[in-house]
Amino acid sequence: MDKPLRIALTKGRLEKDTVGLLEQLGFDCTAVREKGRRLILPIPDANLEVVLAKANDVITYVEHGVCDMGVVGKDTIIEMNGKFFELVDLGFGRCKFALAAKKGTDFYSGFGVKCIATKYPNVARRFFESKGMDVDIVKIEGSVELAPLLGLADGIVDIVETGVTLRENGLEVVEDVVPISARLIANTVSLKMRQNEIETLIQQIEGVLQK
Repeated sequence: MDKPLRIALTKGRLEKDTVGLLEQLGFDCTAVREKGRRLILPIPDANLEVVLAKANDVITYVEHGVCDMGVVGKDTIIEMNGKFFELVDLGFGRCKFALAAKKGTDFYSGFGVKCIATKYPNVARRFFESKGMDVDIVKIEGSVELAPLLGLADGIVDIVETGVTLRENGLEVVEDVVPISARLIANTVSLKMRQNEIETLIQQIEGVLQK
């Protein structure tokens, strides 16, 4: 048997949803379910090896070829803009990037340069470039909702799922930027060298998603 296909999963909810999907394909994911502190786990009956990593690292591992495939959110794909193949929209992990500002403010009024706080500067920059707007972007690592409340920024670009955090902090969505969901990606060389195995897995996944 060939060495296992190595697939990097984003830790947390996408990991759980992906494992659930693999179990729908009939694979025994017991080792992943009972992982303890291990980060590399076998799914022997599928000839797969799962690597658990943070979202940005999933892309790094796939780009550098130490993992053949990965499951990561479209948000990370857009922000990092790496060199790999995006194969399948897995349909789970749905949310969106949105522009938000303090409730009741007219974000697009006035002629001054707006200041935008975000964890995703590349996403924000491309969004405003598409509108022909010049903005100052401030990178925030923690709760980006604080920036407009403290007067640091006119608005934020962030991931919005339910909108509860925005509402509880007196913010509201001004405009949706782009929808997000989990995607299956592949290393460019792996897709050529192990094409049959990867395509077989894709067909199995698509078969489940279409049900």
